[in-house]
Amino acid sequence: METMTEIWLLIKYLFLGLVQGFTEPIPISSSGHLVILRQLFGIEIEGLSFEILVNFGSLIAVLIIYRKDILRLIQNGIRYLATKDTDAKDDFQFIVYLIIATIPTGILGLLLEDFIESKLSTVAVVGFTLLITGIALWIIRNLRGWKGDSQITVKDAIIVGLAQSVALIPGISRSGATIVAAMLLGMKIETALRFSFLLYIPVSLGISILSVGDILGDDNINTLAIPYILAFMASILATYYSLRWFMNIMKHGNLKYFTFYCFIVGILVILFL
Repeated sequence: METMTEIWLLIKYLFLGLVQGFTEPIPISSSGHLVILRQLFGIEIEGLSFEILVNFGSLIAVLIIYRKDILRLIQNGIRYLATKDTDAKDDFQFIVYLIIATIPTGILGLLLEDFIESKLSTVAVVGFTLLITGIALWIIRNLRGWKGDSQITVKDAIIVGLAQSVALIPGISRSGATIVAAMLLGMKIETALRFSFLLYIPVSLGISILSVGDILGDDNINTLAIPYILAFMASILATYYSLRWFMNIMKHGNLKYFTFYCFIVGILVILFL
């Protein structure tokens, strides 16, 4: 019996790691889906370390996919600071805009974390916020944009940063909110994707660093070490392939399918959960 319990524990964390990893980069809200799954299957997660680790797994996948962009930005950012080389100025400004866009999420996240966790992390809220996500995706489904990386402004960065802050609410997709905002501001698909997922890096990295103490102090860390590691590895793989798939979908303008998905799941959640 004990063996069956251990196997179920491994399956549970593997499944949740795959779900979180797969839904993190696509515009259907990973946090919203975890809320739904907990309600639907009566799954309880012991401690905070699970969510911290699977989000860190998603971060690693994003770093792998955008490694060339990250390396270029770092090299050109340093080169511009050292030499004021005009050829490196656009990449330096891109970094500055990412920093600006990160600030609203950091401030609002610290101020509203407890309120969101206690009042907004419910299935009922997720049902309605998925509908909001679906509507937003429908609005931009045919947009293509004209702004490249070098044409982003401070105003654009602030607005996209505020959009990311809204995604602190479960059911509002982080990638969806930032990409919707970016494309409404006129960014090209490639630029909107790049800005959205490079913006994910400092936020996720910040959360991971600030949460090291929570992981070390987690009473379940010893008994759940293997399930945690399994979920962590699953989130890396799922996020990597999901993001690659999503980038291809964006290039072909098929966002409407995510709209339909959000509508269907949102309505089913509201009616039956």
